[in-house]
Amino acid sequence: MISQKMIEFVKNGSAIRAMFEEGKIMAEKYGKENIYDFSLGNPSVAPPSSVRKAVKDIIENEPEMLVHGYMNNSGFEDVRTVISKSVNDKNSTSFTEKNIIMTVGAAGALNIVFKTLLNAGDEVILFAPYFGEYNNYIANYDGKHIVVKPNFESFSIDFDDFESKITKKTKAVILNNPNNPTGAVYSEDDIKRLASILESKQKEYGISIYLISDEPYREVVYGDVKVPYLTKYYKNTFVAYSYSKTLSLPGERIGYLVVNNDMDDFDDIISALGVANRILGYVNAPSLFQRVVARCVYDTSDISIYEENKNILYKALSDYGYECVEPKGAFYMFPKCFIDDDKEFCKQAKEFRLIIVPGSTFACSGYFRISYCVDKKTVLNSLESFKMLADKYK
Repeated sequence: MISQKMIEFVKNGSAIRAMFEEGKIMAEKYGKENIYDFSLGNPSVAPPSSVRKAVKDIIENEPEMLVHGYMNNSGFEDVRTVISKSVNDKNSTSFTEKNIIMTVGAAGALNIVFKTLLNAGDEVILFAPYFGEYNNYIANYDGKHIVVKPNFESFSIDFDDFESKITKKTKAVILNNPNNPTGAVYSEDDIKRLASILESKQKEYGISIYLISDEPYREVVYGDVKVPYLTKYYKNTFVAYSYSKTLSLPGERIGYLVVNNDMDDFDDIISALGVANRILGYVNAPSLFQRVVARCVYDTSDISIYEENKNILYKALSDYGYECVEPKGAFYMFPKCFIDDDKEFCKQAKEFRLIIVPGSTFACSGYFRISYCVDKKTVLNSLESFKMLADKYK
């Protein structure tokens, strides 16, 4: 029999993946062009041409066993040097390769941090709505997730509730910026206030509280929106980054972790993270794509396509009567349902061949997520279905 812990994980399987699989079944029945699947955050924009060129050149010209062999658990030193320089250039920081650990995507980065930090019963604070897999990552290491209630007005932080949730058992706080599922971007003022509260609580309880900034959507922002770099505001900060969205490489599972120089117990933490990479079974991040991303650190896919989709959907849904905070980044929208039961609402949406994800998946019932990283044609063709869904409840 499988373990008790895995029984619980299986029982609470990913609703997003379930909706995605259901969408495939519906596509076979009605035709893919007649199903409007907004379930999965799977980039629809091709990687920049620099990625293909890098893959070809590396395979043809770099030594085979350098490309395909083992390296330090933290990743190739020359790759980490290039990445640290790019982080410094973009954010006016002063990191070196010693601050960078190459990881199996941002998820791998989060898991090695939790493996390094958490004792059984330690608490990790999450801001609702949030990416539901955080619960599982924390539970992997017998931690406990603590949820701060949503700020429905702007989907920024409810600071009063946040401060009340910090205890002597608090080990870490996760901030997803830009946010999945809302598309909100936490401002510099938000970050400064967050850091001030954490500094105060560290002193009050005589403990270290670590801030983990989960940033796979850092470059996916609209207009003049800026995403603050959290190591500049709070010393006990990790930054988890992935190239899944920026370079449209989700299946390659490549990212990195930044560990702030001034962090409490920096040397021990760096050592433990390298060991965690090994003993969790990653051993190291994929070697070929470490070398690929090092050549593409200043490139991105065509983000303007997501912004165009966002503008079309936001205007149309607002006209149809949906309540929604306009996203500032990522490629998600989080409108309010017309009924309290978000699962029932998403079930009813399938009558109109819409595949959307219930907000309760993100610890925020009464809302639903639209992942608009799809073809523009899908967005345009879906509008009548969104209108008919709204009309059903008017």
